[in-house]
Amino acid sequence: MSDQKRVMAIHDISCVGRCSLTVALPIISAAGFDCGVLPTAVLSTHTGGFSGFTYRDLTADILPIAEHWESLGLRFDALYSGFLGSFEQIDLVAGLFDKFKARDGFSLVDPVMADNGKLYSVYSPEMAKGMAKLCSHADIIVPNLTEAAFLLDEPYVGDIYDREYIFGLLNRLSALGPKRIVLTGISFEKGKLGASCYESETGKISYFALDRIDGYFHGTGDVFGSALLSALLRSHDLEKALEIAVRYTHRCITLTVEARQEIRYGVCFERAIPYLLEIL
Repeated sequence: MSDQKRVMAIHDISCVGRCSLTVALPIISAAGFDCGVLPTAVLSTHTGGFSGFTYRDLTADILPIAEHWESLGLRFDALYSGFLGSFEQIDLVAGLFDKFKARDGFSLVDPVMADNGKLYSVYSPEMAKGMAKLCSHADIIVPNLTEAAFLLDEPYVGDIYDREYIFGLLNRLSALGPKRIVLTGISFEKGKLGASCYESETGKISYFALDRIDGYFHGTGDVFGSALLSALLRSHDLEKALEIAVRYTHRCITLTVEARQEIRYGVCFERAIPYLLEIL
């Protein structure tokens, strides 16, 4: 019996623009894990920086795939969901968590649906409420500040917050059900940007940040989530996994800026994989 840990990544495929499965699969695989994929939708490009993209919803494929997995007796050490293709997928993915999570495994939900105070163009307010339901089935969730506001049906505060607000936000997110919360895009110091995490069982709150790099970089949430999951599967605790994910994401952005890459195609995460393996 192989001792290699098995992951199921449940995300969309954007054929061009590094995000979702084209980020998660190579990062998690490079970290040494058997990474399977369940595509939730297929897009010709990601939705940020491109217009006229095609979109195919794959909801109808999920149940037949799951039934085949069940016939094979499959279980996964981690199930990792991101962008979902329809409202109907919320209950389907929650069912996957319940059915296919290994005894000592975990489910991680990145509630990919919004940024900078706004829902993505293909998402509805109904979808945001449904995503909160999915988070109640997760062991770990990784929202940004905008997504956290939608999950809790609270106003988006933008950059106007302090430590007390963030710590309260982490606690309210935990009340949805997940035991571990990671909140991305957090800054408590001018010129810094990072993430904060909360573990409800211990009450421990952690924060790690590096120098802010100006600009908006597509796909960095998927880069962060994939690195975080990989670090947790390498048996790092949540505080250390958060630090690893922040460091790797920052290195990816740095290399992208240095290479003068067109940012709508995503960050150069491939060039930073050796660094990720070093810090893992």
